Amino acid sequence: MSPLRALLALGCLRLCSGVNLQPQLASVTFATNNPTLSTVALEKPLCMFDSTAALSGPYEIYLYVLVDSASSRNASVQDNTKAPLSSTFRQTEGGRTGPYKASAFDLTPCSDLPSLDAVGDVSRASEILNAYLVRVGANGTCLSDPNFQGLCNPPLSAATEYRFKYVLVNMSTGLVQDQTLWSDPIRTNRLTPHLAIDTWPGRRSGGMIVITSILGSLPFFLLLGFVGAVVLSLVDMGGSDGETTHDSQITQEAIPKSLGTSEPSYTSVNRGPALDRAEVFASKLQD
Repeated sequence: MSPLRALLALGCLRLCSGVNLQPQLASVTFATNNPTLSTVALEKPLCMFDSTAALSGPYEIYLYVLVDSASSRNASVQDNTKAPLSSTFRQTEGGRTGPYKASAFDLTPCSDLPSLDAVGDVSRASEILNAYLVRVGANGTCLSDPNFQGLCNPPLSAATEYRFKYVLVNMSTGLVQDQTLWSDPIRTNRLTPHLAIDTWPGRRSGGMIVITSILGSLPFFLLLGFVGAVVLSLVDMGGSDGETTHDSQITQEAIPKSLGTSEPSYTSVNRGPALDRAEVFASKLQD
């Protein structure tokens, strides 16, 4: 016997025999986060309705949901003719004024259930979980979609206690064949305020987390400033090299000019003594 089938059988024996059982939360082995804020995963009533006698003909199982109240244990899911109720989520205000039908699926014979040995196969994991589990509140768009056709299974309300019931319906007659008891109250999770979130390690507050983040980013800005300073220093060194080269060119151009002006000065010096000798020679002739 597979582990989940054994678990279901033990659950049935724990409560009592036959259909005097209650819907149970899915095992944590298959649904680790359960319930959530808006969903509840339940074990399907496999090998339960047909455990005492073989069923022939087409059968379906309806799942009804009801918000817990003082009278919810005695709430009926069928009319005076034993026909199952067809009330919807919207008609019952989400199960507050009465039970609504959240899901319907075929009664699968025990011999046709997929083997849990293949649950490790990723390609078949979804198929196997759908065969053994049903998730209430899984359809998040059916209420807002005007073109939606079918059974609407919208999200549940957070922090709210619900009860669940399985009903076996004979599709040939359209009447209720059997049903389970209402489940014990199952409460959806509450939205945790951000101030109450455990900010492990050290149980730091929100302000401390912000300060830690700022201090953690300081090395990046320091590194950025260091790189900027290095780049600026390299730019300054390039500018000083350009000025030195310009000065040296000016000096080189000035040297030929000074050499060129030395010749007139030399000529003027040579002419000076020549004029003095002529004057001396003229003065001697006059004498």
